[in-house]
Amino acid sequence: MAEPGASSSGADPKPSAAKKDYSTAILEKKKAPNRLVVDEATNDENSVVTLSAAKMEELQLFRGDTVLLKGKKRRTTVCVVLIDEECSDEKVRMNRVVRNNLRVRLGDIISVHPCPDVKYGNRVHILPFEDTTEGLTGNLFDVYLKPYFLEAYRPVRKGDTFTVRGGMRTVEFKVVETDPEEYCIVAPDTVIHCEGDSIRREDEERLDDVGYDDIGGVRKQLAQIRELIELPLRHPQLFKSVGVKPPRGILLFGPPGSGKTLIARAVANETGAFFFLINGPEIMSKMAGEAEGNLRKAFEEAEKNAPAIIFIDEVDSIAPKREKTHGEVERRIVSQLLTLMDGLKSRGHVVVIAATNRPNSIDPALRRFGRFDREIDIGVPDDNGRLEILRIHTKNMKLDPDVDLEKVSKETHGFVGADLAQLCTESALQCIREKMDLIDLEDETIDAEVLDQLCVVQDHFTYALGSCNPSALREMAVEVPNVTWQDIGGLENVKFELQETVQYPVEHPEMFEKFGMQPSKGVLFYGPPGCGKTLLAKAIANECQANFISIKGPELLTMWFGESESNVREVFDKARQSAPCVLFFDELDSIARARGSSAGDASGAGDRVINQILTEVDGVGARKNVFVIGATNRPDILDPAIMRPGRLDQLVYIPLPDHDSRVSILKSALRKSPVASDVDLMAIARATDGYSGADLTEICQRACKMAIRESIQKDVERKREMEDAGMEVEDEDPVPELTRAHFEDSMRYARRSVTDADVRKYEMFASKLQTSRGFGGEFKFPGQEGVAGDDGAAAPVDDADDDLYS
Repeated sequence: MAEPGASSSGADPKPSAAKKDYSTAILEKKKAPNRLVVDEATNDENSVVTLSAAKMEELQLFRGDTVLLKGKKRRTTVCVVLIDEECSDEKVRMNRVVRNNLRVRLGDIISVHPCPDVKYGNRVHILPFEDTTEGLTGNLFDVYLKPYFLEAYRPVRKGDTFTVRGGMRTVEFKVVETDPEEYCIVAPDTVIHCEGDSIRREDEERLDDVGYDDIGGVRKQLAQIRELIELPLRHPQLFKSVGVKPPRGILLFGPPGSGKTLIARAVANETGAFFFLINGPEIMSKMAGEAEGNLRKAFEEAEKNAPAIIFIDEVDSIAPKREKTHGEVERRIVSQLLTLMDGLKSRGHVVVIAATNRPNSIDPALRRFGRFDREIDIGVPDDNGRLEILRIHTKNMKLDPDVDLEKVSKETHGFVGADLAQLCTESALQCIREKMDLIDLEDETIDAEVLDQLCVVQDHFTYALGSCNPSALREMAVEVPNVTWQDIGGLENVKFELQETVQYPVEHPEMFEKFGMQPSKGVLFYGPPGCGKTLLAKAIANECQANFISIKGPELLTMWFGESESNVREVFDKARQSAPCVLFFDELDSIARARGSSAGDASGAGDRVINQILTEVDGVGARKNVFVIGATNRPDILDPAIMRPGRLDQLVYIPLPDHDSRVSILKSALRKSPVASDVDLMAIARATDGYSGADLTEICQRACKMAIRESIQKDVERKREMEDAGMEVEDEDPVPELTRAHFEDSMRYARRSVTDADVRKYEMFASKLQTSRGFGGEFKFPGQEGVAGDDGAAAPVDDADDDLYS
């Protein structure tokens, strides 16, 4: 056991950041307050480290002091120290540039010492690395170094490297010489020399090596992975002392582009382990036994270079379920992989990471403890995760101060890391397109001043959002609709009920937890055609900022046996992947007809589809935030099981609009049209009693069409007259707005699409549904009087909708 106060350069164990208690125990053992655990920085400053206020006071340091940091291999550097309220007392936060200079990784221990005698530098010699300045010409000093050192008084050490971002790219520099001493502070009067040939990179880590700070949106998963991988690789003696075997493997699963391969590379770089990549198709061979031999060689190579990480990408391609595969080679490869994972000789020094986006197609024998010990879901990131990823991808981009990444992150539901990388690339390309007139395509190099003018603004991101879609949902019509409550006239009670049902669980989950209530899983809209059922579904998806998947019922049905149910499963899987998501089934009666009613369906496909939908709706709400909305104008033929409480339990009648609703529908339909002041919308609303929302929209569209026709005709006539008279044609608007005459002409073609008999049927169904679900009278507890019983369990239809059924 090491003595208190022993040097850090010995063979002391280096604690993992994932095990805070372990790190703390070592620090207490050392009894040295200036020995701290390295943690990830929240900012990206190359010359700053942060400590907690209590630790600053303990070490007698003040904000802005210069400190000397001592790391591994006798490496030291100097930095400015600042206070970070969120940093714990036993940690010091620094970015990757400082960690590379000290040759430490996250979780290692360094020592922090006051360094008050650092002098201002007279002259420093700084040169860039050759591989980061390819294609750059012009004055690097003016574009990169001058702005970097003008920001602050930066301490530098001879031999240190640092990165500077500017001109849409990152350049890495090295401090070659400092005067008067090894450490100095670059002040405004310090002479900076940057003449000379660029430095060829030797032992320094490459700038493009992936680290933990290059991965965003997976903080919880990354903590589990580091616990399961860093501990066995760096501290195998921990498991021996406890008497358990270290973890052997981890299975990462999730949609394509969510960062599974990136995480594996980051873990290998940060732990310093040997990284061996196995791509499924590469180990296949037409020779018998050669594929298994290739797999054995990979494991032998990893064991020779232990500690090592074996990464198997797309593991489902080489380890499918043996009972479902037809090839003998695949069966043998699966068996070989099972025996190799069981027989890893150097325990704790070789860890297998596998990645797939189809975990259920892997052989179940692999998915047990002792082989793949932990299965970690690398899912679609949430708002905060997307913001982290956007900050990582834009840290090398020159962004305008007005760029709002939080707004972009809120508008990118369903986007994984690869989609956000594409978004940033597309916005940068749009920025370059606008400056193409300044770039000479014939010249191989681009002047640094021209690059410095490039700047990505919010409009570039807005353009990119229009051309980028979530990659996991490309084959489906997924969108966040642009329909708002203002686009829907009337239906105030329905809007309020929808807000309670869909928005409240998303915005106030703590209230549902307080009262022990599970959020509703679905809503069924029924009513006459053309009353806004589809529009309401789009508006609620927009209000929740959720993805919207619209399913046309008949398109799920196919002629192949079992294919229709598979389509339903796939739709719900996609919805879970892009949660929060609103799944909208239009014309639900086409696929949810009462079972046994399909007389001509000999195969029973319709019944199997409704059974599949029922089971999917039941299993949807527990894990993922997916909300199902069905719309139908034939509620009488629906299967009763789909309308029971717990499935599509909120039954909302969308009636024909009343007078006030008709006025608001007309205003919504005409809100983008210029309307003359003499057009009386109230009179149109009074004359259209019994018309649906679609009928009223048709009246407005026909009036617009007549105005367009009149405008074109008058324009053509005026141009012909002026040309015949030899006069110059002037721009004049012959029909500036919609007039009363246009609406009078339009009303001649107006028609009702819903008859009175249809309306009576819907109202009878609604009233019958209400009475069948309620007590029919007043409910009272025994011994109490005047206690009404609409408690939701007995009468799920809210009182707020009573006026809709009258």
